[in-house]
Formats: sequence, C-alpha cells, structure tokens
Amino acid sequence: MTTNNRASIGGWLAISVGIIVSTAIAAQSWVKVRLHRERAIDVTGSAKRRIVSDLIEWQASIATEDKDRTVAYKALHDHVERTIGYLKKQGITDAELRVSSVTTEQLTETEYQGKGEERIERKKNLGFRTTQSIDVSSKDVAKVERVSREVTQLMESGMPITSESPRYYYTQLGVLKIEMLAEAAKDCHTRAERILQSTGGATLGKLKRADMGVININPANSTDVSNEGNNDTSSLDKDILTIVHCSFVLDQ
Repeated sequence: MTTNNRASIGGWLAISVGIIVSTAIAAQSWVKVRLHRERAIDVTGSAKRRIVSDLIEWQASIATEDKDRTVAYKALHDHVERTIGYLKKQGITDAELRVSSVTTEQLTETEYQGKGEERIERKKNLGFRTTQSIDVSSKDVAKVERVSREVTQLMESGMPITSESPRYYYTQLGVLKIEMLAEAAKDCHTRAERILQSTGGATLGKLKRADMGVININPANSTDVSNEGNNDTSSLDKDILTIVHCSFVLDQ
C-alpha cells in the first residue's frame, strides 16, 4: 500500500471517529436537556381564617419619685398594694397577676460652673425614681379588657399609674396552622386544575414539590402582607393568611 493510500485511509478513519464522537456527545446532551425539561406547573395556593383571640395580656406600671430613696420606695409599695386590691375587686385572681421586682433609678441633672476653658460640669442629685409593673394574663378576655379601660379611675384619684394597651393572642395557633396549610395545598391543586381546564393540552399529574410560605396574622379585614410574616397582637379579631407554593407534574 502506497504512502498516499495510507494517509487517505487514516484521514477517513479520523473523520469517522470524529463523527461518532460528535454524535455521542450530541446524543448525551439531548438526553440531559430532555430530563431537565420535564413539564410542570407552579401554582400558589392560600387559605384564610377569621379567629377571635382567647388570651389577653395587659400591663400597668407605677412610678414614684422623691429625694429620699426610702420615701420613694414606701410610696411605691403603698400604690402597688392599692392597685392590686383594686384589681382583685374587679375579679382579677392571684393566678392572673404577676408583680415585677422594683427598679430604682437615681435622677440627676448636669450643672455648669464657670466660663470658657475654666468651665466645669458636675452632676446634681435630684432624688430617686422607683418603678414596678403589674402584669395580667388571662383567658377571660372580656374581663381584662374592661379592667384596662376602667383603670382610669385610679389615675383620676391621683395614682401615678401608666396603662399599656392590651395584647391579644390565640393559643391554638399551632394546630390551626397545620389545618390551614392543608387547605392552602388543596387550593393549589384546585387552581392548577382550573388553569389546565382553561388552557387544555395536559392533565394534572403528581405533586412534585410543596413549599410553605410565610404566615400573616393581621387585624380583621387587613390586607397587609409581609415577606417576613406578620404577627398582630393589637386586635381581638384577627385574620390568618397561609400561603403554599406547589409544583405539579403535567401528564400528556
């Protein structure tokens, strides 16, 4: 066999091998693309419930001031005892009451003496402020609501008391969330079916993925939505909105 013939045969072999390798790579790439292009539909479902809070928390603070710390503390003690007596007459029980420890703060002001570079400053003692808080936590929401409103009677009598707004909670939220997630997932399925019925061309297959979104607890009739989720404690009546993101496989 001549040298030219050998070179010609070698060239054809190289071309043939190249074609085979190229075909194999192309086939492999086609398989990967097909596997990653599985037909699916992504849908967001939601569920909404109206709830009424079954736990209320309320706090009142009492503060006294005097140049003598002992006098300030004694006045605070008397005011707290009087407030507790008032609350018990209104139906608040010992189990619903919690009294914090006393905090004492020294009151000062800054005085300046002299002028220019010779000016100096010093702290002047004005006395002491003592503070104590009374917390009420109860399942009797209506009772504590009434007491929080009527505590103004103590204020009008000269009691140095500050009343906070009540905070409202729902204690069965853990169980409710599970039920609502199931409702939201069902809503996903319903939405996906309706979309396919409108567009045609495929039927809904098995669930591929389900991701729970945030849960928003808002005052009743509020449409506020947060990416971090809301947890309203200011309202007796609340709306809970649960969101689920689902992906379903499409059958031919």
